Amino acid sequence: MAQAALGAAGLHFDELNKLRVLDPEVSRQTAQLREECGVFLEKIAEFQKIVGSLIELVDQLAKAAESEKMKAIGARNLLKSIAKQREAQEQQLQALIAEKKMQLERYRIEYETLCKIEADQNEFIDQFIFQK
Repeated sequence: MAQAALGAAGLHFDELNKLRVLDPEVSRQTAQLREECGVFLEKIAEFQKIVGSLIELVDQLAKAAESEKMKAIGARNLLKSIAKQREAQEQQLQALIAEKKMQLERYRIEYETLCKIEADQNEFIDQFIFQK
């Protein structure tokens, strides 16, 4: 009866027979909620650590990908440069070949001319020898 009267007045006794303003069930739920909040906060902190390490890992991978991308761009530019150098060298060699062909043609014509002159001179010598 005293407990009922105190309960009506909003006063309650706990397990240790201490006088409380809160209902023991509400107090128990509050303690349970406090524990659950603590566990939740620990899980959130662990989640933040995991997310932080994931972000670091993604940043490292992004830096590595960027580095590889730059290497690939450099290699591609180098290949283009080498291709242009080879093309220029090929054009120089083609010009040299054309020049050598023209020189060969001049030498061939000169050779034919000299052969004709030699033949004419040999014929002249033969005529000269036969006349004597």
